[in-house]
This record gives sequence, C-alpha cells and structure tokens, in this order.
Amino acid sequence: MSSNNGDSLPMSSDASSDPNNQPSGWFVRFLNVVERLGNLLPHPITLFVIFCAAVIVISGIAGYFELSVVDPRPEGASGRSSDGMIHVVSLMNAEGLRMIVSNLVTNFTGFTPLGTVLVALLGVGIADRSGLLSAAMRSLVMGTSKRLVTLTIVFAGIVSNTAAELGYVVLIPMAAMIFHSLGRHPLAGLAAAFAGVSGGYSANLLLGTVDPLLSGITEAAAQMIDPDYTVGPEANWYFMFVSTFLITFLGAFVTEKIVEPKLGKYDPSEAASDLGEQKMDGVSAIEKQGLKAAGLAVLVMSVLLALTVVPEGAPLRNPETGLVSGSPFLKGIVAFIFICFAIPGLVYGRIVGTMKRDVDVINAMSHSMSSMGMYIVLVFFASQFVAFFTWTNLGSVLAVAGADALNAIGLTGPLVFVVFIAMCGFINLMLGSASAQWAVTAPVFVPMLMLVGYAPETIQAAYRIGDSVTNLITPMMSYFGLILAVASQYKKNLGIGTLIATMLPYTIVFFIGWTSFFFIWVFGFGLPVGPGSATYYTP
Repeated sequence: MSSNNGDSLPMSSDASSDPNNQPSGWFVRFLNVVERLGNLLPHPITLFVIFCAAVIVISGIAGYFELSVVDPRPEGASGRSSDGMIHVVSLMNAEGLRMIVSNLVTNFTGFTPLGTVLVALLGVGIADRSGLLSAAMRSLVMGTSKRLVTLTIVFAGIVSNTAAELGYVVLIPMAAMIFHSLGRHPLAGLAAAFAGVSGGYSANLLLGTVDPLLSGITEAAAQMIDPDYTVGPEANWYFMFVSTFLITFLGAFVTEKIVEPKLGKYDPSEAASDLGEQKMDGVSAIEKQGLKAAGLAVLVMSVLLALTVVPEGAPLRNPETGLVSGSPFLKGIVAFIFICFAIPGLVYGRIVGTMKRDVDVINAMSHSMSSMGMYIVLVFFASQFVAFFTWTNLGSVLAVAGADALNAIGLTGPLVFVVFIAMCGFINLMLGSASAQWAVTAPVFVPMLMLVGYAPETIQAAYRIGDSVTNLITPMMSYFGLILAVASQYKKNLGIGTLIATMLPYTIVFFIGWTSFFFIWVFGFGLPVGPGSATYYTP
C-alpha cells in the first residue's frame, strides 16, 4: 500500500495519473477484472435455475454410468443402503419427473430458513417502523465521547446487523457526517461504519435474521450424512458474541492506524458539492423517553424469560434432561427474537406517537414482509436446488470423494479450515449473498468436513468468517453501490478502486485476526461455538 511506487493505490485526487481521476495500478486492474467477471454472472435467482437444470442433467449422466462411492457411515446407520454404497439417483427419467412435480410446493414451504426469517422480521419490522432502531443507533453513536467515536461507530455497525439494512441506510452516511463534523476525514468514518456493518456481518451480541437462515441451510446439508442431525439458530452464538468485540477493536485499529493516516487531511474542495456545516438530528426529548420505556420493557422481558429458563425445572428447559441444551427455549429462539423486537418497538412507538393504533403495528409488519419479495423468490428456487441435490446424492458422493482426497493428502487437521475460510471469502467476491452462497456450497462442504470429523456448527462458524471479511471489497455485495454513492458526496469522481483500496486493509486484518481467533477459540481452548454445539462429529 506504499504510495512511493507505480503499483500504489492513491487515495487523493491529485495523486492519480489517470485522466479521469481514477486510481491505477496492478491491484486495481486485478480488482477491475474481478468486477467484470462478477458482472458476467447472472442474477442469483437465474443462477439457481441454472443450478437446478445442471443437477438434473448431471444426475442423469452419472446415473447412466452408475456412479457410486462406498458409504462411510457404519452398517445399520439411518439412511445407509443395504449394499453399503451411495449411488447417484437420476432425475432424468419418469421417476425423477414425478418427484420434481409432486414435491415442488413442499420443497418451498418446508425450507427451514423461510419461515424462521419471516417470523423474525415481523418483530424487527415493528421496531424499525416505530423509530426505535434509528433512535437507539443515533443515541449510541452521537452520545459517545470524541475519543471513543471510532470504536462506537464500528460497534454500532456490527450491532445494526440484527435490523437488516439499517446499518447501510442510516449508520454509514451518519458516520461520514460525524467524522466530517469533528474535522476528521469523512471517508474514514464511512469506512469504519462499513467495516462494522459488512465486514463484521456475522458477529453480533444478539441473534438476528441471518442466524436461522444459515442454520436451516446447514441442517439440511448435515442431514445428507446424518438424517437426524439438527442445527439451531443459536449454533454460533458464543463465538459470534465474543467476535463482536474482536471486530470492534480490529476495525477501530485499522481505521485510526492505517486508513485515516493514508487518507490524510480532508480537503473540502474534493466534495461533489458544498457540504457546509453538516448536522444530524439528535435524539429529541420524546425519543429519549421512548428509549427509556423500551429499555424498561427489555428488562422486564429479560427477567420473565430468565424465570422460564434459569431455575431448575423451569418450563422452557429440556423436559427430558433438565438442561438448556436441546430445550424448547433454544428450539423456539425465533419466537423470542420476534418478541424481543416487537414489544420494545411497540412500547417506544406508543411513547413517541408512531404506534398509536393497531393498524400502525399491522402496517409495520406488512412493510417488513413487502420488502422480502426478492428473498421469497430466491428461496423458492434455492429450495428446489437443495432438494434436487439431496435426492440425487450428488452432494454425498462429492463429499465422500472430497473427504477421501483430503485424507489422501493429509489435510484433515485444523488447517483445513484456513483453506475453507479462504475459499469461502473468494467465492463471496462473485456471489455476494450469504444465503445464496451457503445454499450452493453447504451441500458439498458440510458433508465433506463432517466426514473428516468436524461438526456442522463449527463448519458454519468458519464459513461465516470467510463470507463476512470479503464483503468489503466485492462490488457484488448488494449495498456496494449505495456505499459508493455516499462516498462520492465527499470525493467527486471517486472510483471503485479507491473505495476497494480503502477497505482492503480491513479485509486483510479481519481475515488474519478472525481466523486466528477461530483457531484459538475452537482448537486452542476447545470452546464450543454455541450452546450445545459440538466441535467434532462422530458418525
């Protein structure tokens, strides 16, 4: 990242030799190639249609040649055939056509992530439309001391992930304005918030909508090896909770020690228009009252919830073992996500006047559902792909072959996760949706790594690291255009290379730091990644 050679990525407009004021250099040219290749990919929904067709054709070819592998599961295990082999099942025949037609609807309605995400979003919608989430974020960021503002912005970005797009739409523009008002470079504030919101996408103090989404896909993939295996939304909560603080400090460090010094002192003449004295709306007196009331509601709910879980013999403990592991509380965690957003949102809305009638609550939930149209269409085709892949046994065959290859080269120890995380990060450069990418890769990698001895929960935690850290440097990320537009307000003619070069240090530090932390947590201290989550899998 040195500015003293021809391959540098200049951050200031006068440092670029490009006549259009765009950064140049071999790395930017490489990123532009990645962008062009990524743009050649069809829409994720179209991609799943292609995948479905490809699975049908490949299964027909493999079935014709009677492709099979030895089933590694012990004799008598559920789902193991009598001859001890896993055979590819063709869908290019009459029986395959009957399976596809008769299960098309149930593939969709029975897809685990669909219902869990929609239910969770009903509660998030109430909290969002009432104004609670926006007020809480403004209170958190604007109420902090100037010395802690960077830490607070990165932390707020990570926490904002429980509320879907709130961080992108509200926090990132606000962070740039805060830095500008403090006399600091606004792009450094934007970068800090972007790092928290997107680079720390999988870290959080609370379970969010992404947790049930990914766990449902992981569970379906794990059941290709073990039909009775279940993966709950809480599967990675311990690791992601602590990761929140790791990413907060790493993000603040990169901002203040690498990015901000590189950007230098901000020149207002670089702005696309006269910024003047940028000001943000503070938290009003009525909003403060609403926040206090919502906080009290959260406290009351927490006490009531604790009474149903903590005491011995509590109703939401596992009735058979008396433990929290495998309890109705964990199995019904989506219901509590809904409640813990809906009730404080309703209380806040009543105080500030945004939730006066029942119709306001209904409209808030309806609005959250209306924004999920694209997701529902995506899930329809993703669910068909997952079902087809499972029926054909292609995933199991690839997993066994991959596991045999790993054993053959001796890559079955913890270092396999370095390769896996790096591979997930690379795939994310071209397929930016976490759910779309995991729906494609989980049916291969989860069974493969299970066969070499690792539990699905641990595999999913590793995937989430790779998926998060490269969000910052891929134009395929759905909000990348929005971030570029906000940045362009402060630096006219800003090129995509400049934005990617600004965020690249976060990707590198997050990858090294988060991967190292994963190894220390899982293999150093032997800690579970979530409540009741195993590290190793034994058939």
